[in-house]
Amino acid sequence: MIRLEAATVLLQWATGGMLFCWFTTRHRVVGLGYGWLLRGVYFCFAAGALAAGLAFGVNPIREVASAGVAIACLAGLAVSIVRRRAGVSGQTADFDRRSERVAAMTGIDRQVAVDEPGEGATTDLGPEFNPTFDLVPALIGSVGLVAAALGAGGNTFVALLRTLIGAAFIGAISDGMLLGHWYLVQPGLPRRLLNEMVTALGWLWPLEVGALLLPVGMISVWTGSVDDGWGGLLGVMWAMCAITTIVLVFVTRAALKEKYYSAVMAATGLLYLAILTAFGTDIVARAILDQM
Repeated sequence: MIRLEAATVLLQWATGGMLFCWFTTRHRVVGLGYGWLLRGVYFCFAAGALAAGLAFGVNPIREVASAGVAIACLAGLAVSIVRRRAGVSGQTADFDRRSERVAAMTGIDRQVAVDEPGEGATTDLGPEFNPTFDLVPALIGSVGLVAAALGAGGNTFVALLRTLIGAAFIGAISDGMLLGHWYLVQPGLPRRLLNEMVTALGWLWPLEVGALLLPVGMISVWTGSVDDGWGGLLGVMWAMCAITTIVLVFVTRAALKEKYYSAVMAATGLLYLAILTAFGTDIVARAILDQM
């Protein structure tokens, strides 16, 4: 069997979440608060992973990695706060472009900044936060997840696939939902950021489902080779979660094509539903297969 442990699940969440935090913040368009939110949230998940590991069965490498992720998230948060006065170059440049268009239409001039977007850009207020720092906790967490997969038992290759792909899958859907809500805080945020996240989720879905179908996988539940304890009901529920998730992804992409701003809020609501079905896709399957 391939053991499913709370510490591993929490570390997956923190690792995947920080990977897709970088996926968005690397554009230097979203406001500083979004990065602060995600680093704070995934610090809590990493700390929870460490606590769960120490309480319910220690894997030394995984626990050290969990502590490393928590420290890296806190360090990134601290650096970003210290450099907050430098702002976000892409956000500033986007605001300046909008202001220039307004000035052209109204004749009201405004002094604009000259900085161009870029990682680690420097302003008169000092260097801004470099989003590459957000990759550090993701890399540390990956080491811990590999160690957890190697110690999970069963087919090592399948365990590695399910653990690493599951981390990216959960991270993408979690950050997508949080990013959608951030449009309420920063209404002028370009839709391409959310579109990129939804597209990434669409690519990850077949990898996630495929990994869970590999033997011994969910096909064995459907054929009766593996007893889910509910007469096959959980196997059906898993299939419905998987199908519903990808349907919601396509519907979200369709919603984002609408020109009205309310479409972004509709997409956020759809992603809120998708996060529930995505968790069902990952956690329900692995919990069933853990009983083997």
